[in-house]
Amino acid sequence: MVDMARVFAMNGVDVTIITTSGNAAIFQSSIDRDSSHGVPIRTHAIEFPALQVGLPPEIEKLFEELEADCIVSDMFHPWTVDAAAKLGVPRIVFYAASCLSRCAVHSLEQHGSSHKKVGSDDEKFILEGLPHVLQMSKLQLPDWIRKPNGYTYLMNMINDSAKRSYGAVFNSFFEFEGAYGEHYKEAYGTKCWSLGPVSMWVNKDDSDKVQRGHQENVLVDEEEEEGWLQWLNSKKEGSVLYVSFGSLNKFPSSQLVEIAHALENSGHDFIWVVRKTKNDDDHNNELGFMEEFEERVRSSNRGYLIWGWAPQLLILENPSIGGMVTHCGWNTVVESMSVGLAMVTWPLFAEHFFNEKLVVDVLRIGVSVGNKEWRNWNEFGDGVVKREDIGRAIELVMGCGEEGEGMRVRAKALSDAAKKAIEFGGTSHANVVELIQELRSLKGNRRDKPTIEFDLEIEKSLKKN
Repeated sequence: MVDMARVFAMNGVDVTIITTSGNAAIFQSSIDRDSSHGVPIRTHAIEFPALQVGLPPEIEKLFEELEADCIVSDMFHPWTVDAAAKLGVPRIVFYAASCLSRCAVHSLEQHGSSHKKVGSDDEKFILEGLPHVLQMSKLQLPDWIRKPNGYTYLMNMINDSAKRSYGAVFNSFFEFEGAYGEHYKEAYGTKCWSLGPVSMWVNKDDSDKVQRGHQENVLVDEEEEEGWLQWLNSKKEGSVLYVSFGSLNKFPSSQLVEIAHALENSGHDFIWVVRKTKNDDDHNNELGFMEEFEERVRSSNRGYLIWGWAPQLLILENPSIGGMVTHCGWNTVVESMSVGLAMVTWPLFAEHFFNEKLVVDVLRIGVSVGNKEWRNWNEFGDGVVKREDIGRAIELVMGCGEEGEGMRVRAKALSDAAKKAIEFGGTSHANVVELIQELRSLKGNRRDKPTIEFDLEIEKSLKKN
């Protein structure tokens, strides 16, 4: 979302990012660099309401003080649609997810009986009404869809606010999932713009890439960085598999053992980002195994482990990287595609299983490792994917067979399309220009008309489009 805000600012829009001080620490260095180059962007930090539940009252007042012409807000702030209405300005919802995933959720809302008709939790059913025939099992759906809970109520609020918004923006581009961007407009009855890949657009130098997603007050270990970089540079082009499951993954020891053996047995070099674990009695066995594994693969020069955070953008664009094992988080999917990598998909939680459908079934640039069950981000889950299944998927992506070669060719073509999308005249560039011009036009109309007339004009525009 921050990268998208930077795209707006680079195109002459005056941008204020409203967030907490803790969140600001993750990206402030990029904002400071942009601002020092004359880009009209800044951060406004607010105090996190730790002692209360609800919206800090100063935010709506802040919108007025900033004289906001448009509010772009994360989908998890559905209240902003009402705040924007009070000001008589458009609200645009930002999704940190694929267009396909939002269309899939809408399909399940409209055709809720489809997944309820199957005889068992692992029996396949079709997601109805989508541009492609996509099949899933009930176990692969989020728990709040399978059985209503408190999160279901929140998602209903989010979806309702999306339908009441002026439009939506996605970190995507037409050639990537254009059919689902068009389907979103029809399903939700609002406008929709794909403006990505935004990271490719704004993170052009190494200082941005190495710090993206890393807190500015936490120093990057230069010795560690030099280590993995030297190791990667010593490898042949396209020979290394990059393995990362994001910052929230949580695997039991038994699963880590299977992953480790699969990587070691694959015959391919690999670099694995491993989440740091607590050094207590519950984790001593796991830690001991992983440290022994690390020592063994380093001595054979077959593998390299990075503990904790890793500068993913820099790693992915290294010429030695030839494929990736991913949890199908949307940022990682877009970043992998942007550099033309085929993927081994291992969805875990959130909208990951929907993203897997895009990668494997629609775009055909990846192969599933075979994970069968959605789980909450903070849970281990019951199933363990065996080393044989992991190894099979790795070989399909990294091997020299016809299927792997086809995936790599298609991934490279999408990478080329991504670069063109953000260039002058490209689809995403045109969408940014169109959106900014439209917002400026709405601002001009608002100056000339009372708020109630302006609200009616927004409503007419929504129905027309």
